[in-house]
Amino acid sequence: MPQPTDYWHRLEGKVAIVTGAGSQGDGVGTGKAMAYLFAREGARVCLVDQEPERAQITLAMIAEAGAEAFVHAADVTQPQACADVVAATVERYGRLDVLVNNVGLGAGGGRLAELSPALWDRVLDVNLKSALLMSRAAMPRLVAARGNVVNIASSAGLRAHGGAAYGPSKAALIALSRELAVMYGRDGVRANTVAPGHLFTPLVEKFIDEAGRRRRRLVAPLGIEGDAWDVAAAALFLASDEARFITGVCLPVDGGVNEIAALAALEMPDGA
Repeated sequence: MPQPTDYWHRLEGKVAIVTGAGSQGDGVGTGKAMAYLFAREGARVCLVDQEPERAQITLAMIAEAGAEAFVHAADVTQPQACADVVAATVERYGRLDVLVNNVGLGAGGGRLAELSPALWDRVLDVNLKSALLMSRAAMPRLVAARGNVVNIASSAGLRAHGGAAYGPSKAALIALSRELAVMYGRDGVRANTVAPGHLFTPLVEKFIDEAGRRRRRLVAPLGIEGDAWDVAAAALFLASDEARFITGVCLPVDGGVNEIAALAALEMPDGA
């Protein structure tokens, strides 16, 4: 979808943390899009990234739009780093309403012989453990604000994609969201998941050609690719008060890929 141009202050007065908020170059990935959209919708945002120079690109985009954010460098697979992120955010803005666990590692594909125990551990650390640690650090503040958690998983967590580590890590992240929703629902805290499908982002652009992009369009009922702004719009809705009666859900943002049988997808006409 095009970058939004109209904003409705849906997060006015809120404070958000977005992990993996950095950008690879001038393109727009999911972390950058979510952080920017949240800020334009009125939130003050902590931009978390292990490589702060990437988050500075996001910060510049937000500042140019007249919105407010700051950069905090952190390795969110480490408990103390997660605690420091929350402390820095609360010290600066006085509260915390939304935690977006977006940081992820797209590795761990292929067969078992190609997956080392070290790589398995790394994928689970980045894609799952980081969300657990950030949620644990943030929860007292989210309870105080009756806030919410938005976890960014993947369609690989819903259907097998041929990878022994990545898919299971994202499936576990979806399960973690459900558990958080149940554990903290009586405290007024919501927890939901966005599961992106076939997106065209700066990261994807590096390893896919036009033929690959066409194949991805062909298996989607809508016949199009998504992008980072589609994910940002979904996350914004779940983070906003408009979703006050929604918790524990996994929202696929995938053009319908997860709702169509393989043979039906194969037989669909080429709409590209």
